[in-house]
Amino acid sequence: MNSFTNRRHFLRGTGALIALPTLASIGFRPFASASPKAPTVIPKRVVFMGIGFGVTKQTWYPDLKDTGANYKLSEGLAPLARHKKDFTVVQGCSNQYSNEAHWGSTFWLTGANRYSVPGQNMANSISADQVVAEHLGQDTRFSSIQLDSTDGSASGHGPGLSMAWDKRGKPVSGFNDPVKTFHKLFSADDLPLEQRQAAIAEKRSVLDAVLTEAKRVQNGLSKNDNDKLDEYFQGIRDIETRLSKDEDWLDVPKAKAPIEEPPAGLKGKEEIEMMYNLIIAALQTDSTRALTYRMPGQALLKSMDFTHSAHNVSHYSPGERMEASKARDKMHSTLLAGFMDKLKATKEADGSSLFDHTSLAFGSNISSIHYLDNCPTLLAGGGANLKLGQHLALPKDTPLCNVWLTLLQGLGIQAERHGDSSGVLKELQA
Repeated sequence: MNSFTNRRHFLRGTGALIALPTLASIGFRPFASASPKAPTVIPKRVVFMGIGFGVTKQTWYPDLKDTGANYKLSEGLAPLARHKKDFTVVQGCSNQYSNEAHWGSTFWLTGANRYSVPGQNMANSISADQVVAEHLGQDTRFSSIQLDSTDGSASGHGPGLSMAWDKRGKPVSGFNDPVKTFHKLFSADDLPLEQRQAAIAEKRSVLDAVLTEAKRVQNGLSKNDNDKLDEYFQGIRDIETRLSKDEDWLDVPKAKAPIEEPPAGLKGKEEIEMMYNLIIAALQTDSTRALTYRMPGQALLKSMDFTHSAHNVSHYSPGERMEASKARDKMHSTLLAGFMDKLKATKEADGSSLFDHTSLAFGSNISSIHYLDNCPTLLAGGGANLKLGQHLALPKDTPLCNVWLTLLQGLGIQAERHGDSSGVLKELQA
């Protein structure tokens, strides 16, 4: 082993530690596991809301034979009646590579094949929200915001730090506390400008040192190790991009909060209501244009006075658990209807509403009782130029990524494909 590997398993800087990847060729072993500017036109935005274990099959989905604009709302969707002309329910979609009945969010927005990397039992690809962030997040302080519940694993969401995955298929972390989210969005940094500039300069110095040293070991590596090192370099470039964005916004004050700071300790129903308020505040102030929210299931049921676990409720049969599942669905629809009310009531500079320029996607990779076909999919809002006010029944096993591709193109993003997509859905295009 050469002196580099003895000295440089990692480099430290102020507040930074960047480890080199595992390189078998030289004996490494693994360790424990844009410039801000005001928009000249009203921007488009998108919000993805994932519900983990899915819905009650018998009462959430409209009748498959009752399609078009005049369909009858199901029991589970009834609280959304006043918004019926402004959302579309899509049936028939699934992610063809999904095989984990407890992972309702991990591949929901990616459509990835978890075995696409030989020798690995977990691989992912970029999620639809991060594609939006790459294209619509250049002019906002935050390219994207990821919100998470405190009971993610208990609610059937699966691996990940949020619903977001970057272009290398790596998890993107999120905020699981409304108070911390509020301060991230709206609270001023206490450090003086000079200290924040110095901190960014220090981080850049660490990156430069890491790149210099890592490049010294490139010659003589195996193809597998060179691939790992290329991925490592991409990770460094991603950090550099984030530092550049932070630097662009250093002297730009954060937006004034349009809502009060949330109280601490919100759970379940109250958490969802507050997170929805924070989403509206983030969009209203143009702090970001791409958000995901991995929603609570366990805590939601508890806040509704049900004692069954989210997992057991997902295994419903006629009786108490089925009633809990149906009540949860109605509560989600009630909260979503209130969210849509507030989006419609929030006005843009030209008098239109925030709802007119924001696309909403609500659903899960799990349909019901751990089935992975016919993913529950509800689309709303005017941001992506979708055909709303209809019940759309597509052929069985239509790629769910066709929905995401149609949405992306409706936002003006010239994506040719996403995940396992096979094309856009003409039936969904306005």
